[in-house]
Amino acid sequence: MSKKIAASEMPLNQDGSVYHLNLLPSDIGQDIIFVGDPERVERVSKFFDSVEIKKAKREFVTHAGTLNGKKLTVLSTGIGTDNIDIVINELDALVNIDLETREIKPEHTSLNIVRFGTSGSVNPKIGAGSFVKSRYSVGFDGLMKFYPEHKDSADFKKEFLSNFKYNEIESLLYFTEGSKELFDKFGEGFVGGNTGSLSGFYGPQGRELRLKPLAADFLDRLHENGLDNFEMETSGIYAFANLLGHKALSLNCIIANRSTGEFLDNYKEAVDEMIAKALNVMTQ
Repeated sequence: MSKKIAASEMPLNQDGSVYHLNLLPSDIGQDIIFVGDPERVERVSKFFDSVEIKKAKREFVTHAGTLNGKKLTVLSTGIGTDNIDIVINELDALVNIDLETREIKPEHTSLNIVRFGTSGSVNPKIGAGSFVKSRYSVGFDGLMKFYPEHKDSADFKKEFLSNFKYNEIESLLYFTEGSKELFDKFGEGFVGGNTGSLSGFYGPQGRELRLKPLAADFLDRLHENGLDNFEMETSGIYAFANLLGHKALSLNCIIANRSTGEFLDNYKEAVDEMIAKALNVMTQ
């Protein structure tokens, strides 16, 4: 018998649902879609044949339904890997911890997690309107330093750091590969790339308002180090999926290219196109 998890370590709501997501084990299936923006949940679920469950708490909005006979769950994570820490740990608890006995289940359940996101490109060859599937991720937020079981993807780490100029933040970095199975599944229409997950929108992305960032050319350097796009969640998704035994892939619609200055005015139409294309792959 496994050790019982204390209420202080895994708080639950009065109805037995996990604390932040407000979900019960019966609310989700094996295939999970992440979006950042709560408003994008309905942009995904409108493609479903039916929606049986709608729940919300704070920035975490969930719709669950079916498409082409497959059960799908789409939920919003909000912004940043700190929220990913909440979302994936609670999703994993729904399938791998008995919430009544508070004990880890003897049989492991693996989830398929696919992020439908938006992103900026630092690769001049990947223009606005492209759909990027992430092979490797680099986290700039230091989150995995709190999870010592995490192991970096050694080859990609070595390649990236061989030309990295910013010793001030090197200790924060962690390197993770997404699911090769899911990466290979998304073929035509998706461009492979490597993604950096930054810990903020302004300084970490080289923007200067009243505060001077680490380096104005930081994003250009990212491409020189082997990254193609940047956002704020993929690294946490990949790292937790690997640690907890799930499969994860990040898909991003490129809405701006920071290296060329290109911006996609009608990006919502492009996002809808990516959603439709990705759902078709997921339900084949």
